[in-house]
Amino acid sequence: MSYEKQAARLMNDYPGIYDLEMKAKKRLPYVAWEYLQTGTGYEQAIERNRRRLENISLRPRFMRGKLNIDLSTELFGKKFAAPFGVAPVGLTGMMWPKAEQILARMAQKMKVPFCLSTVATQIPEAVGKYSGDMGWFQLYPPKEAELRDNLLKRAKDNGFHTLVLTADVPAPSRRERTKRAGLKTPPKITPQFIWQGITHPAWSIATVLNGLPRLRTVEAYSNSKDLAVVEEFVRFKFRGDLDWEYVKAVRDRWDGPMVLKGLLHPDDAKQAVAIGVDGIGVSNHGGRQFDGAPAPIDILPEMVEAVQGKVKVIYDSGIRSGLDMIRAFALGADFVLCGRAYMYGVAALGKYGGEHTTSILMDDLKNNMAQLGIERIEECREIKVIKEYP
Repeated sequence: MSYEKQAARLMNDYPGIYDLEMKAKKRLPYVAWEYLQTGTGYEQAIERNRRRLENISLRPRFMRGKLNIDLSTELFGKKFAAPFGVAPVGLTGMMWPKAEQILARMAQKMKVPFCLSTVATQIPEAVGKYSGDMGWFQLYPPKEAELRDNLLKRAKDNGFHTLVLTADVPAPSRRERTKRAGLKTPPKITPQFIWQGITHPAWSIATVLNGLPRLRTVEAYSNSKDLAVVEEFVRFKFRGDLDWEYVKAVRDRWDGPMVLKGLLHPDDAKQAVAIGVDGIGVSNHGGRQFDGAPAPIDILPEMVEAVQGKVKVIYDSGIRSGLDMIRAFALGADFVLCGRAYMYGVAALGKYGGEHTTSILMDDLKNNMAQLGIERIEECREIKVIKEYP
């Protein structure tokens, strides 16, 4: 089957991110699905993220004549085919083996950025060769300068040109739902685990062929492949007590664009600008970290006002469609990142999942721009937001 026919078939079978989500739920073992979907506490932050986005409506303009819609976007001196990219996700390979390589290949082919997490299941050396000049690297901050600098060097040496420093994990979240699902460290072969493997053969076969998911980037520093040992190493060697001196040290060390991700307070945004970052990430960690956090879309205009156009504003948490993206752009975001949407894609369709997810998002973004009567992303800020809150 030709690429065009395959793409058309997938678009008919899975026209939206929701369709990929439902397919992923069927293919993934329960414990992997719960890890992907979970928040913390009563998971109100996840619900809030979606509800607040959906409560924003936009006023279209008609009689605009023929529209030549252009999604291309320039960010940090690079031109991307669309104003969105793949957010960093920990334990990515649990959703589908070698998901990082699948998404990196997609990023290079379709010209959108892919951000590799420090706690992904593949190493920068194995991913960077596929992402080309579309690679970003997300850093969980190590306590020791030597370890930090080595991670930064590995990222830079393997083509990751933009650094994303995550600020919003001052302590591990409790993730009660994940614990109830039976996710243990290290994974234990229980009757429940065996049954999930039998009833989800595609995932199980792919996992057997590629090995159980491991935190390969950091395990080299822990001198162990035992996931329990590696996670203990992360707990003691990576900082929860991030401060501005550390951010400044990373800024001084990293020669390239740097984003401080996970900010929700305008004073933090102003301080980030003063230190010299190139972008801030307005995010509540997808609702996975603190159940009392506001929906980022609620405070996005305040954050945009705080930075006064001096740095780029990157939005994530709850994005599922092109319309969601336009809502964020209308309120001042320059770029967006999608996490779960891409995980649904690779879990549902394996090697085809990255490209198809991007195709859905691009198509939906173009369609909604046409509905609103605009041709370029920067025009989104001119759209009248007529309902921001219920």
